[in-house]
Amino acid sequence: MVPVIITAIVAVLVTAAVAIPVSGKLALDKHKREYESKIGTAEERSRKIIEEANSKAETKMREAILAAKEEALKNKNEIERESKERRAELQKYEKRVLSKEEAADRKSEALEKRESRLNQREAQLEKDKAAVDELHEKQLAELERISGLTSEQAKDFILKTVEDDVKHETAVLIKEYENRAKEEADKKGREIVVNAIQRCAADSVSEATISVVQLPNDEMKGRIIGREGRNIRTLETLTGVDLIIDDTPEAVVLSSFDPVRREVARVALEKLIADGRIHPARIEEMVAKAEKEVETEIRENGEAAALECGVHGIHPELIKLLGRMKFRTSYGQNVLQHSVEVSQIAGLLAAETGCDVKTAKRAGLLHDIGKSIDREQEGSHVQIGTDLCRKYKENPIVINAVEAHHGDVEPTSLIACLVQAADAISAARPGARRETLENYTNRLKDLEDIANEFKGVEKSFAIQAGREIRIMVVPEQVDDSEMVLLARDVSKKIEASLSYPGQIKVSVIRESRAVDYAK
Repeated sequence: MVPVIITAIVAVLVTAAVAIPVSGKLALDKHKREYESKIGTAEERSRKIIEEANSKAETKMREAILAAKEEALKNKNEIERESKERRAELQKYEKRVLSKEEAADRKSEALEKRESRLNQREAQLEKDKAAVDELHEKQLAELERISGLTSEQAKDFILKTVEDDVKHETAVLIKEYENRAKEEADKKGREIVVNAIQRCAADSVSEATISVVQLPNDEMKGRIIGREGRNIRTLETLTGVDLIIDDTPEAVVLSSFDPVRREVARVALEKLIADGRIHPARIEEMVAKAEKEVETEIRENGEAAALECGVHGIHPELIKLLGRMKFRTSYGQNVLQHSVEVSQIAGLLAAETGCDVKTAKRAGLLHDIGKSIDREQEGSHVQIGTDLCRKYKENPIVINAVEAHHGDVEPTSLIACLVQAADAISAARPGARRETLENYTNRLKDLEDIANEFKGVEKSFAIQAGREIRIMVVPEQVDDSEMVLLARDVSKKIEASLSYPGQIKVSVIRESRAVDYAK
């Protein structure tokens, strides 16, 4: 049984060994045929693709060649067109150059002819001039012989005549224009000033350099004096004020030219009287309290003045100096009230003339700031005020207004002129200021001296409290036309030399008289 199985297995293996090579060969032949068929197809395709690519390349090449030819032709045409235009422009330019050269040649010929004519004319003029000079000399000689005057004498006579005529005409024109300008300016100025003054009515109170403290009884005078005068000496030493205790019932007079010290003494004395305890230690304590109260009052006065004028942003130190001006007077006029009034008037004038109202008010309020410390520092109150305003960084317009309000420098703005006018209005109001007899007489004398300096003045009289000066002239030395010039010159000299409130009228009087006697 086993051998049979082995035999069968061997038979199967032999059959398989024979069958496998035969089938593999058949399969290989089949694949070879299929591969050759595919290769043939691919070659055919590649040939077609190459033929199509070559065809397209030839087409593109022909199209590119055509486009290049068209572009070259276009460029050629453009170049030819540009060259034609340039040739045309060159031809035009050549024509213009030729025409200009021809015109230049013609002008040159005309100039040569003209120069020749001018030379001829110049030669003729020289001959004519010589003839005219000769004739002129003959005429002068004949005129001198006929008139009996030399040429210099005749020249002086003519110049004198012309000078008199020109002087007369100038005086007439000046008077005419001045009258016309004065009429318009006076009319407009009166309206503005009257409106400003009318809207700013202020009381006029003349202040003095003394203060009076009322006492409850005459017994208090002895207590103020103290044993051997200790109390009154202490009070005078601490305050720097003179206490006058006389026969006036129930009153003590405080006298001092420093109003701040006088106010401190008044407050301290009133506190001592109210307290009743008067001795040196108590006096020192009350004077110290009074100084603090007065300092507070000074600051409050400055703030109230600035608020009343509507001026803001003033430096605190300037506010204090403003407050000090309440205790400062000028010819009896309170300086702080004067400054407030000037500020308000300057603001009204600025509103009427179209200027900056705030700046005008600020300049008017600060224009006399130097008077708050002018007793403590060297220099005029104008210079001190200018330095203070510069120190505390005020507006340059305000600084110039402070510096120019008395004419020390020229005003550089209309606001400075308005402050000058407002200052004069406030100071010149009736009752605003008082003047000592000595200053009054000196001012009148100075007015007359200025008028007497001029040639042809016979006499001069200052009248109406120095508001007018009348000048009598010699008729033979000053004629009617020169009177106008004399009045103008005198007024200018007064403006430059004197300080005065308001204005001064200058009247020139010329009178000729003929006197004879019947016998």
